[in-house]
Amino acid sequence: MTRQKGLTFYQKKKKLNIVVVKEILSWIFWIFVSILLAAVTVFCVGMKTSMIGPSMEPSLYNGQEIFLNRLIYKVASPREGDVIVFLPNGNEKSHYYVKRVVGVPGDTLYIKNGVLHVNDETVEQYFNDKIVEPGLLESKVILGEDEYFVIGDNCNDSEDSRSANIGTVKKSYIIGKAWMKLASGDSDMGLIE
Repeated sequence: MTRQKGLTFYQKKKKLNIVVVKEILSWIFWIFVSILLAAVTVFCVGMKTSMIGPSMEPSLYNGQEIFLNRLIYKVASPREGDVIVFLPNGNEKSHYYVKRVVGVPGDTLYIKNGVLHVNDETVEQYFNDKIVEPGLLESKVILGEDEYFVIGDNCNDSEDSRSANIGTVKKSYIIGKAWMKLASGDSDMGLIE
């Protein structure tokens, strides 16, 4: 009986190609760095909260989750039209409020015939209805150096800066800028305008 070549009970060990091992280790390293960078970004810059109540409809709906950027207002100031998340009067025991900035430091605001006026110009692009309750804006309000005036997009169902309980929002009360909403009920996922 003749013995066949190549058939043995022992298999030869293949040597690992050092180039392939280095490439695999490089990929593992960069994946780890990417995950770490994403985690640091989310935990240090970003934050997630939920919209409470109908005050920002149709832009945001009750229970809708939103992401905010906590870092932006450390290097810049809120602008008219920004949707911000803040603690009313800095009260850390309160839930977060989500409203739109309609007045920035130095602005003069008032409501006349159901229409918001900022620096004697009408502002209607954020609201679907005439404003029924002017609150503090029944007479002119001039914002101080560190004060912002906020109103909910659903202005007739919103507790906002027009209310004496909330009043103007100081920059130190602002948690961040709402920038993205998740899909919920009647609303799709997308950037907050």
